[in-house]
Parts: sequence; C-alpha cells; structure tokens
Amino acid sequence: MLRWTVHLEGGPRRVNHAAVAVGHKVYSFGGYCSGEDYETLRQIDVHVFNTVSLRWTKLPPVRTGGREHAREVPYMRYGHTAVLVEETVLIWGGRNDTEGACNVLYAFDVSQHRWFTPKISGTVPGARDGHSACVLGKAMYIFGGYEQLADCFSNEIHKLDTSSMCWSLVSARGTPARWRDFHSATIIGTKMFVFGGRADRFGPFHSNNEIYCNKIKIFDTETNCWLNTASDVCVHTRLFLCSEAFSWKKVEPKGKGPCPRRRQCCCMVGDRIILFGGTSPCPEQGMGDEFNLMDHSDLYLLDFSPNLKTLCKLAVIQYSLEQSGLPHDIRWELNAMTTNSNISRPIFSSHG
Repeated sequence: MLRWTVHLEGGPRRVNHAAVAVGHKVYSFGGYCSGEDYETLRQIDVHVFNTVSLRWTKLPPVRTGGREHAREVPYMRYGHTAVLVEETVLIWGGRNDTEGACNVLYAFDVSQHRWFTPKISGTVPGARDGHSACVLGKAMYIFGGYEQLADCFSNEIHKLDTSSMCWSLVSARGTPARWRDFHSATIIGTKMFVFGGRADRFGPFHSNNEIYCNKIKIFDTETNCWLNTASDVCVHTRLFLCSEAFSWKKVEPKGKGPCPRRRQCCCMVGDRIILFGGTSPCPEQGMGDEFNLMDHSDLYLLDFSPNLKTLCKLAVIQYSLEQSGLPHDIRWELNAMTTNSNISRPIFSSHG
C-alpha cells in the first residue's frame, strides 16, 4: 500500500539540484533558486536531510586554505549530477552564469566532509548540463545533456571506470535514444532505462521546434547495445513502469502528495522515496519569478509499505488525538513529522 506519510516545508528551495542517499541521510548539492546570485563564484552548498529526525541541516563551507585547494571544491551550479560510489559522492557537469558549463570531476568524502578532484585519464566528455548519471558496479554512465562547446543536445554515452578513473566514449550499437537534456536514467539490473527530457524535433541543435520525450529507451551495458522496446505509450503523472513486461501501471498512493512539478529530486532510502524541491507554475499572481514559476522548499515521503506504527501516527495527526499519554519517543516522532524546517530562502513578490 503506497502512502504519502510526511509533508514538510522550509527545506532548501532548489531546482535542478542533485542528490544521493547515503545510509539514512540524503545529501543535496547545489541547484538553482530564483533570485539568488549565480554570477559570483562561491562554493557549492551542501544540505543534508536526516530521514530519522526529519530535519535539514546545511554543512558549513569548506576551508580551502589557498587558491590550489579552492580548485578542489566545485563552484555553485545547477544542472549537474551526483552519484554515490562506496563512501564517495561524484559530482560532474552543471553550470553557473559566469563560468558556464563544467566537465571537471569532483569527489566528496561523506565520512570526512572533504572535497577533492580525482586524477583522471581517457577521453573526458565535453562540458554540459542537463545530462544524467547512474552507477553500475564501479562504472558511472553519463548520457545526453546540452554540450556547451558544440552548442547542441547530446545522445552519447560516456563511461567512467572509478577503479582506474579512466573516461571512455561508449561505442553503442543499435538505434540510439534521441539527443536530449533534463531526462532521467536509471539502472535496473544491467540495463539503463532512459526516459523523458527536452529535445529538438529535427536533430541535435536547439531551434524553435522543442519537444518533450515520452518514450523509454533501454541501453544494455553488457552488450553496449540500445534495445528496441514497445513502450510508445501515453504517460500519466502517476504511473510505474513494470520493467519485466515493459508496461505502465497506474498507482494511486494514499494521502496528500506533492503538486505537479518538474526538476525535483527523488532518492530511495529503504522502502521510502524522498522527494523534494522542483518548480511549478505559481498559483498566486506576482509571487513567482519572471516566468511566473515558483521554486519549492517542500519535502514529501512516499512509503511503499507503511507499518502499523506509521499508520497509527498518521491517525493521531489526522484526527488531532491526545498525545500526553503516549511514550516519549512516539511524541518525539510525531513532533518531527509535523514541524517544518526553517532554512529555506523566503519568496519575495516579483512586484516588490
């Protein structure tokens, strides 16, 4: 029984951020927020969500101690990717409004909260944003994105062997996925499932013929081959793909879920999905940005199999039941489920 169990406001207000789950915590790196400065170079910010206490914290800036060490820390950016390899988060790509796109590989040691730039070799992919990244074993796969130097969408697959830190361009066979950016790619078994994204109707170069993809493309990492699938189906906002049969199944989670949005982050922790951030059309006139969009600072938990304890806590909250007779740890958990964070940047009216 799928159920939305937690809704909290006041977290980092972010769009096009990148996040990974490490144990019971979610680490969120950078991202865009309307009204913030993305021209001045500054360290990327790191926010951490604890799925036990349900609290956000912001890590302090890293002390660099000189220009050389400063290069070890990525600048604030959006449209990048983050993946976890053992105890290290790898950040790649993304852009800001001064430096443009980036193709430097950065590594973040989760245990020590330390940044460094691994020594790499091979054919490094061109700087880009809006690509996808996923990990299979010791390999990180980069697909698509918008390449800055070529000024076009990409449909190439690049592989980083994290054992040797060597980049290579994958020579893929079969009919490739369309050139695109801001899509998703997920590893299931040994196959990479690519879905969605922005593309151009006539090829890799961006024109006035922008389209959005709703076909699933599958890349087999064992054979380096794109597979043909019969997945040209209409996509609903609440559908799950059954990977074995390649069919969509509609699901209706219980509880109050998030409003429609794009460019949010989702991470899996145990049997729960943590969804946060993103942007939507602004419901109130004058409260959005120049495009009438509102960036979100909320967070939702989708529980795939809520236990009896969770369901009872939800009933206490829903019906405002008396809590004084409950054990201290249960009252603490109820308080955590209903207390918003307070680290988000406030929204100011576009009319001042």
